[in-house]
Amino acid sequence: MFSTTARKPTALSDTQRVVRKTDKLASRKIWLPKLLYDALPYFYLVSGIVALFATLYISEWFWILPHYLLFSAACIHLGWIVYRRRRSSKPESPDTTLP
Repeated sequence: MFSTTARKPTALSDTQRVVRKTDKLASRKIWLPKLLYDALPYFYLVSGIVALFATLYISEWFWILPHYLLFSAACIHLGWIVYRRRRSSKPESPDTTLP
């Protein structure tokens, strides 16, 4: 018994077409200017620290406090990961002090 379903072209539904288009969009490379690329981990760290200190000044909006804490933890964690990966992937410069 051989199946002939593999030979028949099937029409994609609207949802499948949207998913395929967005998949191509999401997997494209993004090119950032060098200055912005180098400043990205510092931006994450600073925005996380600012959000952490902003929780000290929240007095009446208690419902927003967990959001600030979660955002600050995520930013600090992401900034540290990006910083650490960039430092470990850079080639070490040769030591010129040795003869």
